[in-house]
Amino acid sequence: MTTAPWRDPAQPAAARVDDLLSRMTLEEKTAQLYGVWVGAATDGDGVAPLQSEMTAAYDWDELITHGLGQLTRSFGTAPVDPALGAQALARAQRRITEAGRFGIPAVAHEECLAGFTAWGATAYPVPLAWGAGFDPELVEELGRHIGRDLRSAGVHQGLAPVLDVVRDPRWGRVEETIGEDPYLVGTVGAAYVRGLESAGVVATLKHFAGYASSAGARNLAPVRAGVREFADVTLPPFEMALREGGARSVMAAYTDTDGVPASADPLLLTELLRESWGFTGTVVADYFGIGFLETLHRVAGSPAEAAHAALAAGIDVELPTLKCYGKPLLEAVRAGEVPQSLIDRAARRVLLQKCELGLLDEGWTPEPTGPIDLDSTANRALARRLAEQSVVLLDNPDGALPLAPDARIAVVGPRAADALAMLGCYSFPSHVLTRHPDVPMGIDIPTLLDALRDELPDAKVSFAEGCDTSDPDTSGFDEAVARTAEADVCVAVLGDRAGLFGRGTSGEGCDVTDLRLPGVQAELLDALTATGVPVVLVLLTGRPYALGRWDGRLAAVVQAFFPGEEGGPAVAGVLSGRVNPSGRLPVSVPRVPGGQPWTYLQPPLGLAGDVSNLDPTPLYPFGHGRSYTAFVWEDFAGTEPEIGTDGSYDVSLTVRNTGDREGADVVQLYLHDPVATVTRPDVRLIGYQRVRLAPGEARRVTFRFHTDLSAFTDRSGRRVVEPGALELRLAASAAEARHTARLTLTGPVRELGPDRRLRCETELSPVS
Repeated sequence: MTTAPWRDPAQPAAARVDDLLSRMTLEEKTAQLYGVWVGAATDGDGVAPLQSEMTAAYDWDELITHGLGQLTRSFGTAPVDPALGAQALARAQRRITEAGRFGIPAVAHEECLAGFTAWGATAYPVPLAWGAGFDPELVEELGRHIGRDLRSAGVHQGLAPVLDVVRDPRWGRVEETIGEDPYLVGTVGAAYVRGLESAGVVATLKHFAGYASSAGARNLAPVRAGVREFADVTLPPFEMALREGGARSVMAAYTDTDGVPASADPLLLTELLRESWGFTGTVVADYFGIGFLETLHRVAGSPAEAAHAALAAGIDVELPTLKCYGKPLLEAVRAGEVPQSLIDRAARRVLLQKCELGLLDEGWTPEPTGPIDLDSTANRALARRLAEQSVVLLDNPDGALPLAPDARIAVVGPRAADALAMLGCYSFPSHVLTRHPDVPMGIDIPTLLDALRDELPDAKVSFAEGCDTSDPDTSGFDEAVARTAEADVCVAVLGDRAGLFGRGTSGEGCDVTDLRLPGVQAELLDALTATGVPVVLVLLTGRPYALGRWDGRLAAVVQAFFPGEEGGPAVAGVLSGRVNPSGRLPVSVPRVPGGQPWTYLQPPLGLAGDVSNLDPTPLYPFGHGRSYTAFVWEDFAGTEPEIGTDGSYDVSLTVRNTGDREGADVVQLYLHDPVATVTRPDVRLIGYQRVRLAPGEARRVTFRFHTDLSAFTDRSGRRVVEPGALELRLAASAAEARHTARLTLTGPVRELGPDRRLRCETELSPVS
């Protein structure tokens, strides 16, 4: 085999794979199409629900004689020292290569939603915090760091980013998303993909597509999205991450849309993804998603039928472990029930990707190339920068923040002294360690209480928990009120506990009926504000919560979305004034807890009006955030031109820091389409620019708008640019437009193809 053409790295990858496939048996080809989850429990108490029911029995030594497509979560299943884990993974790869005729290793994949999900690895802020930062360049750096850590441990593929657009904030996985706007999700998500892929790791886009639109905000519920919502809201982030990020893998969603499960939808996974968008990588199943075609969706009557439906739709790899693509598929092919051409098609895609990764090369070795430090000083510094940029100052009406350095401060609340308050559900401590209570955290995570004491050493800081995150017990209220009454200011630290499948208040499978604060935290906040002592509310959450109940009653409101292991010092820095807050809301904060779903992307009929007594206007809109310094926007350049439906137009202004400290502003560009052939959102984000300025400094921001950005899906399903009036609004949030450029598009309706422009280019230039 060492002299065979498929071993020759000088040959084109396609020629190498064709030669290899010609030598492989049906069993060997099929073996490339599934993963194995070594060490995963089969007794029903695993990481994922239904794990035991959806796992087929196998003999490892016999199985690997045919080869193996993937190894599932060697690091993310149980606590293991990273160096020892890398050695164990290398041993497994050696066994795989020695057992099979061709010596082809498996692709090792891991979760990396907010960092490498491994014991001792950096726990970064969750993606919702990335969205709050409005800084794709920093997120691209994050992707590079995570990718390097994955590669150092022998991992080839990362199951991230999540590109679902929030449609209902009651959904438990909101913390895993980047926000409620497809342009923000697409630009930030594509940046993460670029970073991960630049480190040689295959980025896996999920969940394709529609998962976040599940009915009633229930995890894995049917999707009720219409054709235009799907085309104009759900799909664009995936398109951007593929075209601009270069992602090499896509994960099919669990859900069904209008009765068709994504995992069995050839129009989605083949016609759109491959034939229209030109994707050439691999499509992988979400965990147990192929088996769910039989057990949950009931569009297949057996594992073999499920395998056939998924393969025909375009799923190349069954994850996480063997169920449908093993013996049931082999028997169905031999019986003539499944065409072998489907096996060949999927195996070719898998082997082409392995060729890209160097896994077909003779000199490939599984051994780690150097020391493994998954929580380096550089990682922690990056985690701190991300956390600091993501903190959103929602309100500070009377200047209660920054806190006085010598103040008497009562810190109250169930999230103040808990390190896990900083972490999302896909961090290793929240995802895995809860089942290993005797194992240490593996990383240093300062609590907000400890960080605030370090930040303000001259302050007199007292603490009372007040209540649990979700328990109804109110017996701690009296102590909390007493501590507050003795203080100059109360810092109420409330929010979520991330978990999985009902074991938390936020996270996968932790959906809620409304947006009230969990447990009795709202009642605790009522008791604190009743003391008359100024109360600064700090929220450490995975979703927005309704805050209208306390509008006008709080001294300040600070929102942090699970800010990671450095989140405590970051939030404490905002409270002390060391950090000037610059985060902006990636999701609207509602005024009332019911009346969901609601995002800012509403046509006029979805806005407040006289036809209903219910006002859905948020308390704090998408894009909102305050600062400790002041910015003015001046010298706006925006005429009223006529341009063709294939034209472009520049709009610009100068941002000046008129305050006495450094800070960052976020200029946002929204599109308003007054008249269209279908209803359109009143405004939607089409560009943004983060601008950091020293006191007195100014910079000019220019947005280069192209008419492609005004396109939408018309009644016939075409993506078109229509002639007529448009408004470009430069705004501080979706509800705070400061300057407007009115355009008129002339010419014919123009239909767009897959080569359309996806982003609004921006330019920053100095101002003397």
